[in-house]
Amino acid sequence: MPVKILLIEDDRSLVEILEYNLRQAGYEVHTASDGMDGLTQAQLQSPDVIILDIMLPVMDGLEVCRRLRADPRTSSILVLMLTARSEESDELVGFSLGADDYVTKPFSVKILIERIKALRRRRASEAAVAEVVTRGGITVDRGRHRVLVEGRPLELTRSEFRLLDTLIRQPGRAYQRNELINAALGEDTIVLERTIDVHIRAIRRKLGAAATVIETVRGVGYRFRDLAEP
Repeated sequence: MPVKILLIEDDRSLVEILEYNLRQAGYEVHTASDGMDGLTQAQLQSPDVIILDIMLPVMDGLEVCRRLRADPRTSSILVLMLTARSEESDELVGFSLGADDYVTKPFSVKILIERIKALRRRRASEAAVAEVVTRGGITVDRGRHRVLVEGRPLELTRSEFRLLDTLIRQPGRAYQRNELINAALGEDTIVLERTIDVHIRAIRRKLGAAATVIETVRGVGYRFRDLAEP
């Protein structure tokens, strides 16, 4: 099957150029001209790659990127951001929200296609090891849906597993409770934010002495302790 690309861009002339060249390169291309429609298309189409402009009507690209990463249906999609601005701060904001790469306009279409290929090669190499994450003596194995603590199997519910898996993959990042609901439990899950506290308490109880790796961030939510920090 061809690689599916969603192009979220409001510049019609640029869309036509990119759409033509990407299809010539063998990609299946879908388009959206504003941020809200792009977010909807991402959820419906499940593309392999999203090319996302920052300056969009209705909802800007940074907000689109943030929502993509918060939704388990779209959190793993590769995102390549486009912008007419070249300030380093814009790039840092984009990367902090989860963008995989960044291209500043004007750019060569050939270079853009090479960047897409490079992103997919990197994702393929990461996929071989990303199923299993080990930090602080805790191992989370997505493929086998298994958690080990110092080699000892740990029985977690599905929701507890997804919460721990979310936290351990980005050590040091402070998650708000609503982010954990979206990322770990699903955007359509109807729960109170305090339900996350109940799940976290259960996970800590089961982790025993290793429970200190899950830290409470006062006024925010929770994070997996960055063990590289002093």
